[in-house]
Amino acid sequence: MDIFIIRHGQSYNNALEDVSDRLPDPPLTEKGARQAERVALHLSSGGHLLETERASNGRPFLDELHCSAMIRALETARPIGESIRVSTHVWVDIHEVGGLFLDHGDGEGGIESFPGKTRRQIEDEFEGFVPEGVGEDGWWRGGQEAEQAGRGRAIGVAEKLMARAEEDVRIGLVSHGDFISGLLKALGDHLPSRGLWYDHHNTAVTRLRLSSGRLVVNYMNRVDHLTDDLLS
Repeated sequence: MDIFIIRHGQSYNNALEDVSDRLPDPPLTEKGARQAERVALHLSSGGHLLETERASNGRPFLDELHCSAMIRALETARPIGESIRVSTHVWVDIHEVGGLFLDHGDGEGGIESFPGKTRRQIEDEFEGFVPEGVGEDGWWRGGQEAEQAGRGRAIGVAEKLMARAEEDVRIGLVSHGDFISGLLKALGDHLPSRGLWYDHHNTAVTRLRLSSGRLVVNYMNRVDHLTDDLLS
């Protein structure tokens, strides 16, 4: 199995100077949308593969594409799926650590939870997406997710990927900075390891090869598709 992990494009929250203005489920900025288009072109031209792999009998450059149900991941995955011509499956468990919430900072537990987009909204706004695990009342009801819960979720996703390790398949995952770091640590058996952090630029690509009992990191945080003015 080859796994291509892609961080979402720059979101509204990523660009904020004052975090008190953050949104619970921010969309991409204009720069983020441009980044998403660039990574889509990169992937659809096989830039994430070796030259010999690009020339291999017309095989799709990605066999599967999954993204979280957060707006910034949905908006990043859309041009990728369209350019590669593969259905995009919403995988709720690869959402960002913390979930959908706002901390009103009143010192009295003022955490407001948000449900996220509903199944119907995703189907209407993101044609061809398969919103597995998303109901008509949204997908998030957890308030602010604790760090240890996020680690546990990363372990669960890692286990599902490892269960398919012997499959000859190329999987793309559009996810989020904190969760990607946790997933890499889970796959490498490095959790909890709070002192270790795998940093990713917006729309950076990391390639892993997974086989039974073996993880190979082919490259990490690659942004060849971005010009300097689009780095974030």
